[in-house]
Amino acid sequence: MWRSLPPFGEIDLMDRKETAEQQRLKDKRWQKWGPYLSERAWGTVREDYSASGEAWEYFPHDHARSRAYRWNEDGIGGVCDDQQTICMALAFWNGRDPILKERFFGLTGNEGNHGEDVKEIYFYLDNTPTHSYMKMLYKYPQAEFPYADLVAENGRRPRQAFEYELLDSLHEAFEQGRYFDITIEYAKADAEDILCRVTAVNRGPDPAPLHILPHLWYRNTWSWGDGGIRHPISQATSGRRNRMSETPTAYTNHPVLGERWWSVDSGALMFTENESNKERLWGAANDSTYVKDGIHEAVVNGRHPIFQRNRMSTTNPDQGSKVAAHCTAVIPPGGSFTIRARFNNQQPIVNSQQSTGPFVGFDAIFEQRIAEADEFYAAVQPPALSGDERNVQRQAFAGLLWSKQFYHYHVQKWLDGDPAGPPPPDSRKYGRNRDWFHLDNADVISMPDKWEYPWYATWDTAFHMIPMALIDPDFAKAQLILFLREWYMHPNGQLPAYEWALGDANPPVHAWACWRVYKIDRNIKGRADAEFLERVFHKLLLNFTWWVNRKDADGNNVFQGGFLGLDNIGVFDRSAPLPTGGHMEQADGTAWMGMYCLNMMAIALELSRTKPAYEDVATKFFEHFIYIANAINKSCGEQGLWDEKDGFYYDMVHTPDGRFFPLKIRSLIGLIPLFAVETLEPEALDALPNFRGRMEWFIENRPDLARNIHSLIEPGVDGRRLLSLVNQEQLTLVLKRMLDPGQFLSDYGLRSLSKRHEAEPFALHLDGRTYTVRYEPAESQTGMFGGNSNWRGPIWFPVNYLMIESLQKYAHYCGDAFKVQLPRRSGNWMTLDEAAADLSGRLVRLFLRGGDGRRPIYGGLDIFQNDPHWRDHILFYEYFHGDNGAGLGASHQTGWTALVAKLIQYSGKPPVQAGSG
Repeated sequence: MWRSLPPFGEIDLMDRKETAEQQRLKDKRWQKWGPYLSERAWGTVREDYSASGEAWEYFPHDHARSRAYRWNEDGIGGVCDDQQTICMALAFWNGRDPILKERFFGLTGNEGNHGEDVKEIYFYLDNTPTHSYMKMLYKYPQAEFPYADLVAENGRRPRQAFEYELLDSLHEAFEQGRYFDITIEYAKADAEDILCRVTAVNRGPDPAPLHILPHLWYRNTWSWGDGGIRHPISQATSGRRNRMSETPTAYTNHPVLGERWWSVDSGALMFTENESNKERLWGAANDSTYVKDGIHEAVVNGRHPIFQRNRMSTTNPDQGSKVAAHCTAVIPPGGSFTIRARFNNQQPIVNSQQSTGPFVGFDAIFEQRIAEADEFYAAVQPPALSGDERNVQRQAFAGLLWSKQFYHYHVQKWLDGDPAGPPPPDSRKYGRNRDWFHLDNADVISMPDKWEYPWYATWDTAFHMIPMALIDPDFAKAQLILFLREWYMHPNGQLPAYEWALGDANPPVHAWACWRVYKIDRNIKGRADAEFLERVFHKLLLNFTWWVNRKDADGNNVFQGGFLGLDNIGVFDRSAPLPTGGHMEQADGTAWMGMYCLNMMAIALELSRTKPAYEDVATKFFEHFIYIANAINKSCGEQGLWDEKDGFYYDMVHTPDGRFFPLKIRSLIGLIPLFAVETLEPEALDALPNFRGRMEWFIENRPDLARNIHSLIEPGVDGRRLLSLVNQEQLTLVLKRMLDPGQFLSDYGLRSLSKRHEAEPFALHLDGRTYTVRYEPAESQTGMFGGNSNWRGPIWFPVNYLMIESLQKYAHYCGDAFKVQLPRRSGNWMTLDEAAADLSGRLVRLFLRGGDGRRPIYGGLDIFQNDPHWRDHILFYEYFHGDNGAGLGASHQTGWTALVAKLIQYSGKPPVQAGSG
């Protein structure tokens, strides 16, 4: 059995000693520079100025090397400042590829047989909250990169076939080790002094050439006609009193960032401009010879003064807004090639007394920062963890930190078009995001995946901040506040969903995240940040009101959220008009609102400890919850969403002629009502007499409503009360289905659709058409919400995580007397605490090597399972195969999948006193 979890997942972290990294966290200057560069800026909504809104086609990968970005830059292993003024990243060339490898390649949403997908192999290995040390690994093939083959073969494959990956196309090359392991590391000497070390190892049997090109450039803010100024980067010159070192060095002076020097320990500097190559892209004349792809042309096609034969050079020998150092080597088998770069606000010099060049003490700084990173994580990670658990958790944190990105999107400017550009098409006025003209984002934000999802999704961010709070609670709090600010939140109170459709409805989990982060922060620091809690509470009130006013069509406390982040789990697109007309009353939408009520009540009760006025607000949310619980639990014949016969919750279609009929799909939608649960401690109630008096009045005077929540009337363990949408009988019935291996329970967590629907698909016959939902354990076979997203059977971390917390809360009320069979019909009876720990263990085991030495996430990929250069590098997938646990979807979603770090943290600490969190 998996190690037991502390109540509610809370852990005592106050014994954590203060490390050098924690001291740096007190100085915000240390987070000015970080891995804030996207891995994909092409194919995004922000860069789409088409009439049709086809973002993938308007700005494809083939344009990216030649076309200046309007909003964000991208690169490999990139670093920039928090406003993305200056960027640094790496580029590579193996002498065979048709293009310089400046950014990761992948298929667009329309090219992949299962949607968009990055076709590169890279891992985030380490990072600290201040980015004082960062490390990632890129596996770059020595064979020609198969751009065309990846597109063509995936285009031929139907949805029923597996995705065609880089390892499939270059199977022989990787099996023979014909690739470079390129390790990219950064260390900060201080907040403004950034060191970069790149080490390439030849894993192949033969000598192989490699070009490494560290890049430095300005984001293009000057080509759009709104007053931006281009600042040059030039060859550094000697000072009067000191002479420059002989190291290739570039210089720039920015009015905000000041003077900067960038030095590389080998190679020659090549300058060009970060300007679009209009001639290549559109057949128009260029304003200058020197354009964005000039360095690509110089290296790959020899158009450089060193190589040219009566051809025009594409790089400037003196200056430009973009510069690269061209470093080359032929690396022997097993050999390595290292280059070093340094970006500093101090001039690198050599004087007559002492060398102070850019690389003096360089390696010693790396050694110190690595040691400090080890010290920091030794203070964070519980001593009881195994070596493999430590490795997985640390890489989860690394991916979470590497996935920060400067995100820039000013919707009004985007809608209006730029003064220097053509006027936007008329369709822009009626198309995507037209109602979000107030939104003005220019912030560092935690991204789900910087290639697959280089844009925030608000409910994703809420989950990201739970593991983030373990290592940087101040950043976690700041992120949650950010999404509630007036330039994010709509004037009507709605939170933005994601850039493809800002007005979609994500599950309302922001209050839950704020409450959880508040408690984690309190446990780490030993003091409560009531100011944070009060600040978010007032803005959450606006958002809650939006939900009540906009998503309760009949005013009966049954909600219709629409999309709610669950993609194609249902028979219809729930954001689109129903083929029946009318609307759908959603079990999950109603349950999310019940959970929202309880989160807000808990926050209000906490605030009322020092400000009694919040007791009144707490009673408002208490009573609203009771109304929602009453509404969802009427029988289906009375338009409720609980089916007494089936013992399960279902969505209900409400037709225009007044008819109701349930959609009897056994899916996650019917489990989400278990998330709406909260315990009330008797001591807390005694300390809040007004709230307690109102609660008792309600129980006594509205027995018709209170009787649906028997646990509120009947005290549980230690006199606790329980607020829950489900009573004990309903909980028993739902858990029987949930813990059944033939339905929801897999060896690696809970499926999002009952496996029963594999043999018995749900079918709805309507107006001559049949709508079907079938259990799909792996990639999606429907394109309802894009082929790369599938909630019809796979295992997803966020909802599994919420279920673990919910089981703990039921256990806190029910105690050891309430037991379940896990798995069902096994004869193995467990308490709900033990069931929560078991479910947590199943999720963590996805990543750990089992007794056979294999990690479930990598399925049958033997190179990942057995090769010593692969087997301990972890990918954090978007979701997982419902039967065998193999990773699916986005491969670097160290956003909500980083929740595994929190589960590992749970398992390594002894339980604390009940109710302390």
